[in-house]
Amino acid sequence: MIERRRQLREKMEALAEPAFQQFSASLIPGVNRLLGVRLPVLRNLAREEVRGNWRELLEYPAREPYAEEVMLDGMLISLARMEPEERLEHVARFVPRMDNWAVCDTFCSGLKFSKKHPALVWEFIQPYLKSSRVYDVRFAVVMMLAHFITEDYVEQVLVLLDGVRHEDYYVNMAVAWAVSVCYVKFPGLTLEYLRNSSLPDFTYNKALQKIIESLRVSREDKDLMQSMKRK
Repeated sequence: MIERRRQLREKMEALAEPAFQQFSASLIPGVNRLLGVRLPVLRNLAREEVRGNWRELLEYPAREPYAEEVMLDGMLISLARMEPEERLEHVARFVPRMDNWAVCDTFCSGLKFSKKHPALVWEFIQPYLKSSRVYDVRFAVVMMLAHFITEDYVEQVLVLLDGVRHEDYYVNMAVAWAVSVCYVKFPGLTLEYLRNSSLPDFTYNKALQKIIESLRVSREDKDLMQSMKRK
């Protein structure tokens, strides 16, 4: 491990909270290496590190990393100044490192350059939807959810979501979440989609449930969603 990586791990260990580690571990099943560093604290650390040689850190990822070390690398990719093409090269190298929903979703939400370069990013994420790997697919779905539920893209998003077929819970929950956000932002269009959707029953009903739970949906719409659930 390079010296800078060792120093960075020591900083993270000093910022860890045992009680928060236990809480986080209960929300991210299957992740054994978790320090318990809160996201805002991790972001502040990433802002400090990105002022230095961030490329060196990305070139030498931590061995047997803690989830927070992987998250921080994702934040560096989001925060560092670089051309969009280089950023996507780093994204492509980062996606295979994802092994839980928290790393995936934190990374996707941080890739705000997508708003400035939608066509480039849209094309980039397409192959991930066809992958057999859980977090490849979740990455593409959460990227659409975070950056492409817009007037220009929502119809294409719904078509692609309808075509996702994967057995994994975390993929199907991401699809349900994305459909619910489409409904919040574009209710008429998404209602028409839901009435003709070929989503698997589990994903379809979870999407309706998330719409029902939303604070931005009217009581009448919630009742309608309840009536549309598949038995």
